[in-house]
Amino acid sequence: MSEEIFDVEKYYHGLLKNNPELSMPVAAIQALVEVIKHEKASTMSEFMKVLEDASQKLRSSTRNFISLAAGCDLYMRFVTRTIHDLSDFEACREHLIERGKVFLEKASDCRNNIAALGSQFVRDDATILIHASSRVVMALLLHAASLNKRFKVYVTESRPSGSGIRVARDLRKAGIPATVVLDTAVGYIMEKVDLVLVGAEGVVENGGVINQIGTYQMAIMAKTANKPFYVVAESFKFVRLYPLNQYDLPTHTMATLGFTDTEQQAESGELTEENYETPCVDYTPPEYITLLFTDLGVLTPSGVSDELIKLHY
Repeated sequence: MSEEIFDVEKYYHGLLKNNPELSMPVAAIQALVEVIKHEKASTMSEFMKVLEDASQKLRSSTRNFISLAAGCDLYMRFVTRTIHDLSDFEACREHLIERGKVFLEKASDCRNNIAALGSQFVRDDATILIHASSRVVMALLLHAASLNKRFKVYVTESRPSGSGIRVARDLRKAGIPATVVLDTAVGYIMEKVDLVLVGAEGVVENGGVINQIGTYQMAIMAKTANKPFYVVAESFKFVRLYPLNQYDLPTHTMATLGFTDTEQQAESGELTEENYETPCVDYTPPEYITLLFTDLGVLTPSGVSDELIKLHY
């Protein structure tokens, strides 16, 4: 009987399904570690080819692979370094598995460390605007509330996913006053807020961020209204990309900005998330970002490139 082939895509999506708190880059690294456990390659070159193929399969298995790619790139860089440092193949395999476990353990602490750091910027009686669903932003807000800080939150509806509605519900359950606002009402509500907090799918080399669609316009409005715009992100979401504009992102987007089908569906009352013709993420340039709260500390956008160099070289 032939040995069953390990399905890295199935394993990866299973991790995310079984643990909603698990972020995409961490799940990607965990999946690659599992590939190493199952792989029976006899040479270094064959071993690297298998890992590279697995990494590519993971990227192609999801529409928005920015944060997933960041995790894959980080771990693959570590694998490359380790292979050059260790000549014994089996010793190298065991070291990679062990180091993968250590990374996963440290990754679970990142969110708590960032929450403790970022909550210092939430003053008493503050009004905060957030966008979409971000585990690390939620952790920051919950930590600030645990310090008996009183504040209220405006949450964008976050179309097309509508995740803001669920986020507002979770905040209210935690005793934090939260109100959902339309994405189109961000400019209207900006005068009332003291700061803006957003997560990130990826933090790029120039200190800009890739995040759910709508983040860019929110950042522009915050800049215009002279409100601080803070990004909250783990360092394993730092990705080696340098987009020059919105259409320079390596993710699936529509070819044009036409919404004909959407207009027709709206008239018929059949507008759903699947019907939207829109990109899932956008790019916010660094000049709109005040600070980034990370597990590496509080960074200015210009400091991101230095940290990326440390991570990858």
